Amino acid sequence: VQLVESGGGLVQPGGSLRLSCAASGFTFSSYYMSWVRQAPGQGLEWVSEINSGGDNTYYADSVKGRFTASRDNAKNTLYLKMNSLKPEDTALYYCEASHGSWGQGTQVTGSS
Repeated sequence: VQLVESGGGLVQPGGSLRLSCAASGFTFSSYYMSWVRQAPGQGLEWVSEINSGGDNTYYADSVKGRFTASRDNAKNTLYLKMNSLKPEDTALYYCEASHGSWGQGTQVTGSS
């Protein structure tokens, strides 16, 4: 089982990024997937969840209306489109499968 995040980077406030999470080693389309983040010196914060079919999504209040989770089950890939980024969105972003596997994370850093 492997989850590999990508797409992080340095972004100015108000900017956008799209994170990807490539999955392998399991039946991706059968599992809910989540995004979780960890800001410097802080604990883990759940960001978003998407159901196995991709037609139901859930968001933390802190990102609702700005972030959009999606998935392409044909490509075994999870996405997180982040708009209107704020400095407080700076964190290491992880994808998580509902069976408990995690990726290594991708860093998103807001700059001014």
